[in-house]
Amino acid sequence: MANSPNDMMADSPVKVNTPGEAPAGPSPEEQKKMEAAYNQMKRKMAISEMGKAIKHKIMVLSGKGGVGKSTVATGLALSLAQQGLKVGLLDIDITGPNVPKMMGLDGRRLNVEGGRIHPAQGHLGVKVISMAFLLEDEDTPVVWRGPIKLGAIQQFIGDVDWGNLDYLIIDFPPGTSDEPLTVAQNLPDIDGMVIVTTPQDVALLDSRKSITFANSLKVDVIGVIENMSGYTIRGKAPAGAEIELAAPGGKTVKAQADSDGNWAGTLDIFKSGGGEKTANEFNVPFLGKLPFDPGFVRGGDDGVHRIVSEPDGPSSEAFSKVVAKIQERVESGSTEGGLEII
Repeated sequence: MANSPNDMMADSPVKVNTPGEAPAGPSPEEQKKMEAAYNQMKRKMAISEMGKAIKHKIMVLSGKGGVGKSTVATGLALSLAQQGLKVGLLDIDITGPNVPKMMGLDGRRLNVEGGRIHPAQGHLGVKVISMAFLLEDEDTPVVWRGPIKLGAIQQFIGDVDWGNLDYLIIDFPPGTSDEPLTVAQNLPDIDGMVIVTTPQDVALLDSRKSITFANSLKVDVIGVIENMSGYTIRGKAPAGAEIELAAPGGKTVKAQADSDGNWAGTLDIFKSGGGEKTANEFNVPFLGKLPFDPGFVRGGDDGVHRIVSEPDGPSSEAFSKVVAKIQERVESGSTEGGLEII
Protein backbone atom coordinates (compact mmCIF):
# COMPACT_ATOMS: atom_id res chain seq x y z
CA MET A 1 0.00 0.00 0.00
CA ALA A 2 1.36 3.45 -0.94
CA ASN A 3 2.37 5.85 1.79
CA SER A 4 -0.09 8.61 2.54
CA PRO A 5 0.97 12.27 1.94
CA ASN A 6 1.34 12.68 5.68
CA ASP A 7 3.62 9.64 5.88
CA MET A 8 5.73 11.01 3.02
CA MET A 9 5.95 14.40 4.72
CA ALA A 10 7.13 12.75 7.91
CA ASP A 11 9.95 10.98 6.07
CA SER A 12 10.98 14.08 4.07
CA PRO A 13 14.12 16.01 5.16
CA VAL A 14 12.62 19.26 3.83
CA LYS A 15 11.61 21.71 6.55
CA VAL A 16 8.14 23.17 6.04
CA ASN A 17 7.56 26.60 7.56
CA THR A 18 4.42 26.94 9.63
CA PRO A 19 2.14 29.95 8.98
CA GLY A 20 3.74 33.15 10.30
CA GLU A 21 7.20 31.58 10.67
CA ALA A 22 10.08 33.37 8.94
CA PRO A 23 11.77 31.44 6.09
CA ALA A 24 14.91 29.59 7.09
CA GLY A 25 18.10 31.50 6.20
CA PRO A 26 21.14 30.05 4.44
CA SER A 27 23.37 27.72 6.39
CA PRO A 28 26.88 28.91 7.37
CA GLU A 29 28.31 26.80 4.54
CA GLU A 30 25.89 28.32 2.00
CA GLN A 31 26.67 31.81 3.32
CA LYS A 32 30.38 31.16 2.86
CA LYS A 33 29.83 30.03 -0.73
CA MET A 34 27.72 33.11 -1.47
CA GLU A 35 30.40 35.42 -0.08
CA ALA A 36 33.10 33.64 -2.09
CA ALA A 37 31.03 33.98 -5.28
CA TYR A 38 30.45 37.67 -4.57
CA ASN A 39 34.15 38.32 -3.96
CA GLN A 40 35.03 36.45 -7.15
CA MET A 41 32.58 38.59 -9.10
CA LYS A 42 34.06 41.78 -7.62
CA ARG A 43 37.57 40.58 -8.48
CA LYS A 44 36.61 39.86 -12.09
CA MET A 45 35.13 43.33 -12.39
CA ALA A 46 38.30 44.83 -10.90
CA ILE A 47 40.47 42.82 -13.30
CA SER A 48 38.39 44.04 -16.22
CA GLU A 49 38.84 47.65 -15.11
CA MET A 50 42.56 47.07 -14.55
CA GLY A 51 42.82 45.73 -18.09
CA LYS A 52 41.56 49.05 -19.38
CA ALA A 53 43.90 51.11 -17.16
CA ILE A 54 47.07 49.26 -18.25
CA LYS A 55 47.98 49.74 -21.91
CA HIS A 56 50.43 46.87 -22.35
CA LYS A 57 50.96 43.67 -20.37
CA ILE A 58 54.02 41.51 -20.99
CA MET A 59 54.79 38.10 -19.47
CA VAL A 60 58.49 37.23 -19.01
CA LEU A 61 59.19 33.48 -18.96
CA SER A 62 62.10 31.08 -19.07
CA GLY A 63 62.04 27.33 -19.55
CA LYS A 64 64.60 26.77 -16.79
CA GLY A 65 66.10 28.56 -13.82
CA GLY A 66 69.45 30.34 -13.75
CA VAL A 67 69.12 32.20 -17.06
CA GLY A 68 68.73 35.63 -15.42
CA LYS A 69 65.01 35.98 -16.09
CA SER A 70 64.25 38.18 -13.06
CA THR A 71 67.24 40.37 -13.87
CA VAL A 72 65.93 40.73 -17.42
CA ALA A 73 62.35 41.43 -16.29
CA THR A 74 63.60 44.09 -13.88
CA GLY A 75 65.84 45.55 -16.59
CA LEU A 76 62.96 45.74 -19.07
CA ALA A 77 60.81 47.60 -16.52
CA LEU A 78 63.59 50.05 -15.65
CA SER A 79 64.54 50.62 -19.29
CA LEU A 80 60.91 51.49 -20.09
CA ALA A 81 60.75 53.77 -17.04
CA GLN A 82 63.89 55.57 -18.29
CA GLN A 83 61.72 56.85 -21.13
CA GLY A 84 59.37 58.51 -18.66
CA LEU A 85 56.72 55.80 -19.02
CA LYS A 86 54.54 54.59 -16.14
CA VAL A 87 55.62 51.02 -15.41
CA GLY A 88 54.56 48.25 -13.02
CA LEU A 89 56.50 45.09 -12.17
CA LEU A 90 54.53 42.08 -10.88
CA ASP A 91 56.65 39.33 -9.30
CA ILE A 92 54.57 36.13 -9.61
CA ASP A 93 57.34 33.87 -8.31
CA ILE A 94 55.53 32.83 -5.12
CA THR A 95 58.22 30.56 -3.67
CA GLY A 96 61.33 32.48 -4.75
CA PRO A 97 60.54 36.21 -5.03
CA ASN A 98 63.73 38.14 -5.85
CA VAL A 99 62.50 41.31 -7.55
CA PRO A 100 62.19 43.46 -4.37
CA LYS A 101 65.85 42.87 -3.48
CA MET A 102 66.90 43.82 -7.03
CA MET A 103 64.79 46.98 -6.77
CA GLY A 104 66.18 48.05 -3.39
CA LEU A 105 62.87 47.32 -1.64
CA ASP A 106 64.04 44.80 0.98
CA GLY A 107 61.93 44.83 4.12
CA ARG A 108 59.15 46.92 2.57
CA ARG A 109 55.52 46.15 3.46
CA LEU A 110 52.49 46.69 1.26
CA ASN A 111 49.93 49.35 2.06
CA VAL A 112 46.25 48.28 2.02
CA GLU A 113 43.51 50.91 1.89
CA GLY A 114 39.84 50.48 1.10
CA GLY A 115 40.32 46.79 0.43
CA ARG A 116 42.89 47.54 -2.31
CA ILE A 117 46.61 46.71 -2.22
CA HIS A 118 48.93 49.56 -3.16
CA PRO A 119 52.28 48.65 -4.77
CA ALA A 120 55.65 49.68 -3.40
CA GLN A 121 57.61 52.14 -5.51
CA GLY A 122 61.16 51.37 -6.60
CA HIS A 123 63.83 52.96 -8.78
CA LEU A 124 62.64 55.35 -11.52
CA GLY A 125 59.11 55.21 -10.09
CA VAL A 126 58.49 51.57 -11.06
CA LYS A 127 55.58 50.13 -9.04
CA VAL A 128 56.31 46.68 -7.60
CA ILE A 129 54.14 43.87 -6.19
CA SER A 130 55.76 40.69 -4.85
CA MET A 131 55.15 37.83 -2.45
CA ALA A 132 58.32 38.93 -0.66
CA PHE A 133 56.45 41.93 0.77
CA LEU A 134 54.16 39.54 2.68
CA LEU A 135 56.89 37.49 4.36
CA GLU A 136 57.88 38.30 7.94
CA ASP A 137 61.32 36.78 7.37
CA GLU A 138 63.08 36.51 4.00
CA ASP A 139 64.32 33.06 5.05
CA THR A 140 60.77 31.76 5.52
CA PRO A 141 59.85 29.25 2.79
CA VAL A 142 56.43 29.47 1.15
CA VAL A 143 55.06 25.91 1.23
CA TRP A 144 51.75 26.18 -0.58
CA ARG A 145 49.81 23.69 -2.65
CA GLY A 146 48.55 24.63 -6.10
CA PRO A 147 45.06 25.99 -5.22
CA ILE A 148 46.46 28.33 -2.54
CA LYS A 149 49.12 29.64 -4.93
CA LEU A 150 46.51 30.24 -7.60
CA GLY A 151 44.32 32.12 -5.14
CA ALA A 152 47.26 34.37 -4.20
CA ILE A 153 47.99 35.08 -7.86
CA GLN A 154 44.35 35.99 -8.49
CA GLN A 155 44.56 38.41 -5.56
CA PHE A 156 47.77 39.92 -6.92
CA ILE A 157 45.98 40.49 -10.23
CA GLY A 158 42.54 41.60 -9.07
CA ASP A 159 43.11 43.32 -5.70
CA VAL A 160 46.04 45.61 -6.59
CA ASP A 161 45.50 49.29 -7.34
CA TRP A 162 48.06 49.83 -10.10
CA GLY A 163 46.49 53.04 -11.36
CA ASN A 164 47.13 53.95 -14.99
CA LEU A 165 50.20 52.23 -16.46
CA ASP A 166 51.85 52.22 -19.85
CA TYR A 167 53.44 48.81 -19.22
CA LEU A 168 53.04 45.97 -16.72
CA ILE A 169 55.96 43.52 -16.74
CA ILE A 170 55.13 40.15 -15.13
CA ASP A 171 58.00 38.00 -13.86
CA PHE A 172 57.30 34.25 -13.45
CA PRO A 173 59.09 31.32 -11.84
CA PRO A 174 60.91 29.02 -14.27
CA GLY A 175 58.89 26.52 -16.26
CA THR A 176 55.44 26.30 -17.77
CA SER A 177 53.17 25.43 -14.86
CA ASP A 178 50.28 26.92 -12.88
CA GLU A 179 51.51 30.51 -12.57
CA PRO A 180 51.66 31.58 -16.24
CA LEU A 181 48.55 29.54 -17.00
CA THR A 182 46.59 31.32 -14.24
CA VAL A 183 47.71 34.78 -15.37
CA ALA A 184 46.97 34.05 -19.03
CA GLN A 185 43.47 32.89 -18.13
CA ASN A 186 42.66 35.74 -15.74
CA LEU A 187 44.35 38.86 -17.09
CA PRO A 188 42.67 40.27 -20.22
CA ASP A 189 44.44 41.65 -23.31
CA ILE A 190 47.92 40.31 -22.65
CA ASP A 191 50.25 41.54 -25.39
CA GLY A 192 52.37 38.41 -25.25
CA MET A 193 55.33 36.57 -23.76
CA VAL A 194 59.03 37.37 -23.82
CA ILE A 195 61.16 34.20 -23.59
CA VAL A 196 64.56 34.49 -21.86
CA THR A 197 67.30 31.98 -22.58
CA THR A 198 71.06 31.62 -22.45
CA PRO A 199 73.02 30.31 -25.43
CA GLN A 200 73.83 26.80 -24.16
CA ASP A 201 71.87 23.83 -25.50
CA VAL A 202 70.14 22.85 -22.22
CA ALA A 203 68.62 26.31 -21.80
CA LEU A 204 67.63 26.43 -25.47
CA LEU A 205 65.84 23.11 -25.17
CA ASP A 206 63.67 24.50 -22.37
CA SER A 207 63.07 27.80 -24.17
CA ARG A 208 61.56 25.82 -27.04
CA LYS A 209 59.08 24.35 -24.56
CA SER A 210 58.14 27.88 -23.46
CA ILE A 211 57.39 28.87 -27.06
CA THR A 212 55.23 25.78 -27.53
CA PHE A 213 53.49 26.55 -24.24
CA ALA A 214 52.68 30.09 -25.40
CA ASN A 215 51.25 28.74 -28.64
CA SER A 216 49.05 26.27 -26.72
CA LEU A 217 47.60 29.18 -24.71
CA LYS A 218 47.14 31.24 -27.86
CA VAL A 219 49.31 33.97 -26.33
CA ASP A 220 51.60 35.73 -28.78
CA VAL A 221 55.36 35.28 -28.44
CA ILE A 222 56.76 38.81 -28.59
CA GLY A 223 60.23 37.39 -29.00
CA VAL A 224 63.30 35.63 -27.59
CA ILE A 225 66.09 37.33 -25.63
CA GLU A 226 69.52 35.70 -25.43
CA ASN A 227 70.94 36.62 -22.02
CA MET A 228 74.55 36.23 -20.83
CA SER A 229 75.65 36.41 -24.43
CA GLY A 230 79.34 37.23 -24.42
CA TYR A 231 81.64 38.70 -21.79
CA THR A 232 83.53 41.78 -22.97
CA ILE A 233 87.03 42.45 -21.63
CA ARG A 234 88.40 45.97 -21.97
CA GLY A 235 91.86 47.35 -21.40
CA LYS A 236 94.57 49.83 -22.36
CA ALA A 237 97.57 49.31 -24.62
CA PRO A 238 99.78 51.36 -26.91
CA ALA A 239 97.81 52.83 -29.80
CA GLY A 240 97.50 50.31 -32.65
CA ALA A 241 98.76 47.38 -30.56
CA GLU A 242 97.24 43.96 -31.29
CA ILE A 243 95.98 41.90 -28.35
CA GLU A 244 95.25 38.18 -28.44
CA LEU A 245 92.90 36.70 -25.82
CA ALA A 246 92.57 33.03 -24.93
CA ALA A 247 88.88 32.17 -25.36
CA PRO A 248 86.84 29.10 -24.27
CA GLY A 249 87.14 25.97 -26.39
CA GLY A 250 90.76 26.59 -27.28
CA LYS A 251 89.85 29.57 -29.47
CA THR A 252 91.46 32.98 -29.54
CA VAL A 253 89.96 36.44 -29.84
CA LYS A 254 91.98 39.27 -31.34
CA ALA A 255 91.56 42.95 -30.56
CA GLN A 256 93.37 46.09 -31.57
CA ALA A 257 93.89 49.21 -29.51
CA ASP A 258 92.45 52.38 -30.98
CA SER A 259 94.21 55.74 -31.24
CA ASP A 260 93.55 56.37 -27.55
CA GLY A 261 94.92 52.97 -26.56
CA ASN A 262 91.52 51.45 -25.69
CA TRP A 263 90.77 47.89 -26.75
CA ALA A 264 87.90 45.43 -26.20
CA GLY A 265 87.39 41.73 -26.91
CA THR A 266 84.28 39.59 -26.36
CA LEU A 267 84.49 36.01 -25.12
CA ASP A 268 81.54 33.67 -25.73
CA ILE A 269 81.52 32.00 -22.31
CA PHE A 270 78.17 30.25 -22.85
CA LYS A 271 78.41 29.97 -26.66
CA SER A 272 76.54 32.47 -28.83
CA GLY A 273 73.72 32.65 -31.36
CA GLY A 274 71.52 29.90 -29.93
CA GLY A 275 68.69 32.25 -29.00
CA GLU A 276 68.50 33.69 -32.49
CA LYS A 277 68.63 30.21 -34.03
CA THR A 278 65.75 29.04 -31.81
CA ALA A 279 63.68 32.11 -32.69
CA ASN A 280 64.23 31.46 -36.40
CA GLU A 281 63.31 27.78 -36.07
CA PHE A 282 59.98 28.65 -34.42
CA ASN A 283 59.36 31.68 -36.64
CA VAL A 284 59.22 34.15 -33.73
CA PRO A 285 61.11 37.45 -33.45
CA PHE A 286 64.61 37.57 -32.01
CA LEU A 287 64.77 40.61 -29.72
CA GLY A 288 68.53 40.70 -29.23
CA LYS A 289 71.44 39.76 -26.98
CA LEU A 290 72.23 40.96 -23.48
CA PRO A 291 75.85 40.73 -22.31
CA PHE A 292 77.26 38.66 -19.47
CA ASP A 293 77.90 41.48 -17.00
CA PRO A 294 79.24 40.87 -13.45
CA GLY A 295 77.71 44.24 -12.59
CA PHE A 296 74.30 42.58 -12.66
CA VAL A 297 75.39 40.30 -9.83
CA ARG A 298 76.62 43.19 -7.70
CA GLY A 299 73.59 45.28 -8.59
CA GLY A 300 71.20 42.48 -7.68
CA ASP A 301 72.84 42.09 -4.27
CA ASP A 302 73.01 45.85 -3.63
CA GLY A 303 69.49 46.61 -4.88
CA VAL A 304 70.77 48.92 -7.63
CA HIS A 305 70.24 47.49 -11.11
CA ARG A 306 72.94 48.12 -13.73
CA ILE A 307 70.52 50.36 -15.64
CA VAL A 308 70.25 52.60 -12.58
CA SER A 309 73.95 52.60 -11.65
CA GLU A 310 75.20 53.03 -15.26
CA PRO A 311 72.32 54.41 -17.33
CA ASP A 312 74.65 55.16 -20.27
CA GLY A 313 76.73 51.98 -20.03
CA PRO A 314 76.88 49.14 -22.58
CA SER A 315 74.43 46.94 -20.66
CA SER A 316 71.87 49.74 -20.51
CA GLU A 317 72.35 50.32 -24.21
CA ALA A 318 71.75 46.62 -24.92
CA PHE A 319 68.53 46.72 -22.88
CA SER A 320 67.40 49.84 -24.74
CA LYS A 321 67.77 48.07 -28.09
CA VAL A 322 65.79 45.06 -26.86
CA VAL A 323 63.06 47.27 -25.38
CA ALA A 324 62.79 49.24 -28.64
CA LYS A 325 61.99 46.01 -30.48
CA ILE A 326 59.42 45.01 -27.86
CA GLN A 327 57.74 48.42 -28.11
CA GLU A 328 57.70 48.19 -31.89
CA ARG A 329 55.93 44.84 -31.64
CA VAL A 330 53.28 45.67 -29.04
CA GLU A 331 52.57 49.28 -30.01
CA SER A 332 52.13 48.44 -33.67
CA GLY A 333 49.32 46.08 -32.73
CA SER A 334 51.08 43.10 -34.31
CA THR A 335 50.50 40.91 -31.23
CA GLU A 336 47.29 39.00 -30.87
CA GLY A 337 46.46 39.55 -27.18
CA GLY A 338 45.57 37.07 -24.47
CA LEU A 339 42.70 34.84 -23.44
CA GLU A 340 39.33 35.83 -22.10
CA ILE A 341 38.76 35.91 -18.35
CA ILE A 342 37.32 32.64 -17.03
